[in-house]
Amino acid sequence: MNTLFTSLWIVLLLGRLVRSQQLQRTLILCLMKSIRDILNHLLNSSTYDAGIAPDYEKDVATEVDVQLEITSIDSISAISMDYSMNVFLRQTWRDSRLNFSHISNISVLELDQRRIGDVWIPDLFFKNEKSASFHTITVPNKLLHIYNNGSVIYSIRLSLTLSCMMDLRYFPMDDQTCYIFLESYAYSKENVALRWNPKEPVIFKLDDNDEQRLPQFYFYKPLETKGGSNVNSFNIEFSCLEAKLFIQRNLGLYMSHVFIPSMMIVILSWLSFWIHLDHVPARVSLGVICVLTMTTQSSGIRSSLPVLSYIKAIDIWLAAGLLFVFAALLEYAYINVHTRKHCKQAKDNKKDGKSMQIAEPQPKKDFMDRARRVDRVSRIVFPLCYVVFNLVFWVFYLAK
Repeated sequence: MNTLFTSLWIVLLLGRLVRSQQLQRTLILCLMKSIRDILNHLLNSSTYDAGIAPDYEKDVATEVDVQLEITSIDSISAISMDYSMNVFLRQTWRDSRLNFSHISNISVLELDQRRIGDVWIPDLFFKNEKSASFHTITVPNKLLHIYNNGSVIYSIRLSLTLSCMMDLRYFPMDDQTCYIFLESYAYSKENVALRWNPKEPVIFKLDDNDEQRLPQFYFYKPLETKGGSNVNSFNIEFSCLEAKLFIQRNLGLYMSHVFIPSMMIVILSWLSFWIHLDHVPARVSLGVICVLTMTTQSSGIRSSLPVLSYIKAIDIWLAAGLLFVFAALLEYAYINVHTRKHCKQAKDNKKDGKSMQIAEPQPKKDFMDRARRVDRVSRIVFPLCYVVFNLVFWVFYLAK
């Protein structure tokens, strides 16, 4: 190593004596025989400081191009208000201190991950990150290439869980906007300027309508990116980047798992209107089973959603379904009261010694006919009200 540095000093001394730049380059090329020698020369701690930005001393911001390649979106959770994905984060910048075009014909140096720490790297972080991890199998998934003009490409593979605040008032007919925020942590805007890659800022490795990777969502609008700045509490301005993902919930999944089953339960409760008044166990059992089934379905749906202060569309749907089923059960309770009055009046007439030909028709006309009339009216009113509710519900929430 000492021999190498001694030789370089000789070259510099000769360079002062020999004004020809071509001769200087030729002399250095003779000494720089291997990539190791070039790296040792470039990353020499006496001349290169990895803790200082490339253009820090020039009072010029180092421009860093950022590109995200999203390989998969694993989950989007409404309970925890976040989403998880795997990405390749790529950053490109220019460090004039790493220019080696004058000492070698090599076009690019591919650094081993053990030497990446010797090179200055932007302090980029995800502002809305809840948890993240590096991939280290079988080695740390990092890449750093240095080009002969001083350009540096740095790539790293990450698993991220980012927060996504959702508005669930229209759930499950809702659409959400999830953000990706990137920002420089310690370097102000005067030292590090972030910008999206002008050609492809964000690359998707999944199809927008890939149902296997996004079973509950699809992208209804192209992704948007923009750059900007953010001022912290210390009044320091930092460069930041923003990407928006526009996703909409797949209604087909909830139609088959929630809406159609609940419709069938409500319709099933109407069968009691066609069962004879005297079949008490059949009508009561049918009504109770429908109420319990709707309650169980409502509990299962609510367990997969966060506790919110506002009412969601699914809450209105399930509450209305439970109301119709419970109303059908109350309808039979009303009829049963009239039936029991009929029986009681018939018994009272017998005790009073009145004739059956005179006493019996009166309670049938007053109570039994009224009960049957309620059943006949319910067969029309209940389905009609449910149809009106469906029209109002779907028009309101689908025409948002």
